Amino acid sequence: MSRWTSESLADTHVIESFDPGKPELDVWLKQSAAHAAGMRTARTFVWHGGDNAVVAYFSLAAHLVTRNTLPRKIARGSPDAIPAILLAKLALDRTLQGQGLGGELLWDALSRAVAASDIAAARVVVVDAIDEDAARFYGHYGFVAVPRNTCRLVQKTSDIAAALAASR
Repeated sequence: MSRWTSESLADTHVIESFDPGKPELDVWLKQSAAHAAGMRTARTFVWHGGDNAVVAYFSLAAHLVTRNTLPRKIARGSPDAIPAILLAKLALDRTLQGQGLGGELLWDALSRAVAASDIAAARVVVVDAIDEDAARFYGHYGFVAVPRNTCRLVQKTSDIAAALAASR
């Protein structure tokens, strides 16, 4: 990664000035991320500089999807209940948007998702895009919409692992 340190959210991180431009992403980091970590329902990772001020974050959680909710190509050969990793949140401070860092942040999140799936198997990574623009962003990185929900997208973990390996 570039000039930012990527690590699990801690009390030492400064989150007050973080502003992703979408209130629900701001509220999650400032009001819910630490609680979710304490409850072990989601783990949030942040990017920060030397001053510990957060400039980006993403949250990952264990998830389960049913075969009939997935695109056929991904569902084929799967059991009815499919273990997954949910990319619950992904946000970049507005001061850094438009610089190509969103893709870098996504790769950071996906590399952690793949590492997690090596320990506790997960066939797919699921993302619930916040809006159509976000859905297009994820689509650019190989995610495909599930039937009847254009803002829920999935990608096979094995495909992500192959893309990460090819980019090294």
